[in-house]
Amino acid sequence: MRGATRASKAGAGAQYNSKSSAPDKNVANTSKKRKTQDLTKDEQPPKKKISKSAKSESQARPTKDNASRTKASPSKKVKSENDAHPSETQNNDGGKPKKGSNSSSPKKSLADSKLAKYATYSTSSPFPKFSHPTSDECHLAHNILTKLHGQRERPKEVKASATTAGCGDSPSVLDALVRTILSQNTSGGNSTRAKRSMDKVYGRSDAWEKIVEGGIDKLEDAIRCGGLANVKSKVIMSILEQVHEKHGSYSLDHLHKVPSADDAMKEMLSFKGVGPKTASCVVLFCLGRESFAVDTHVYRIVGFLGWRPKSADREETQAHLEVMVPGELKYPLHVLLVGHGKKCGECKAGGKIQKGEKRCPLRKAFDGKDGIKEEDMENELNGIKEEDLPDSENDKED
Repeated sequence: MRGATRASKAGAGAQYNSKSSAPDKNVANTSKKRKTQDLTKDEQPPKKKISKSAKSESQARPTKDNASRTKASPSKKVKSENDAHPSETQNNDGGKPKKGSNSSSPKKSLADSKLAKYATYSTSSPFPKFSHPTSDECHLAHNILTKLHGQRERPKEVKASATTAGCGDSPSVLDALVRTILSQNTSGGNSTRAKRSMDKVYGRSDAWEKIVEGGIDKLEDAIRCGGLANVKSKVIMSILEQVHEKHGSYSLDHLHKVPSADDAMKEMLSFKGVGPKTASCVVLFCLGRESFAVDTHVYRIVGFLGWRPKSADREETQAHLEVMVPGELKYPLHVLLVGHGKKCGECKAGGKIQKGEKRCPLRKAFDGKDGIKEEDMENELNGIKEEDLPDSENDKED
């Protein structure tokens, strides 16, 4: 009889537990979630903290039977990947360490995380056991692309185009950065339309005071024709506010005088919305320093060539190639790969060889799994004939 009474009390306690711990779902909370859906992680409003006393009041007091069960059956701690020592977290994909986190360490801001990641691989590859591309392979690819598309040399003077947005093409570092942001995840035609629309709305696309005074909604409307306006307008406005707060003016031209490209990369990466590829483009084209930006075309083609592990993402690929590509080839090889990725029928996005067409000489040269053999390099270069060259009139970047 006493056992039955205890069982009924335990059942009642369990029922009370389930009722008191059930979350109160109301319409107000649902609408708040919808409003914050489009915000990035670092823009999300802070969550309300619940005090320990309030939290304990919302939970039911456990019964004696439940407490005894908990003591009798302690949960076993399973060692996870995050618990392992960094030296233990190695995989077989180019020797890259696996990602792990320490739950006890304080949460880093997005800017701190970007800078920490960049600092980790600024002088070494994230794939230390992945040996491609070699210096010889880079020179071979450059020579083949030069025969196909012509020489690409860095201009002696950087000039800001009044008609196109470009990518980092401006002597003003802040203008170069904003132009590069307009070019993110869209075509050259779309970014140019956005730039021209800013010229029309503000008088010129680098009228920073007018842009800030006009507010984010006006900027979003101005660049809507370029795509992703809701994201890019927030990024541009945030950068302008951060630059003015940090330096007292709307200018980043002091980066022309920093000792190294590494210093310039670190400052630009500290801004919200600026990633390694965007910062690298400004370093390469505006500052005239050596850097190897990896956009969608470069990422795709180096995958075909076997220059990155298959699992590597774009940021990891850029960090790897920044170390592997010789400095003197970083500018011309980047420009040639981007142009080739837009032109070549086999190497462009979704491209394939049509019946009767010849294979891409670049892809053909690197067909082997272990890269091109040194004795075959000269043969590959000599094997490229004039009829393999693309029409120069169509060999223009978007």
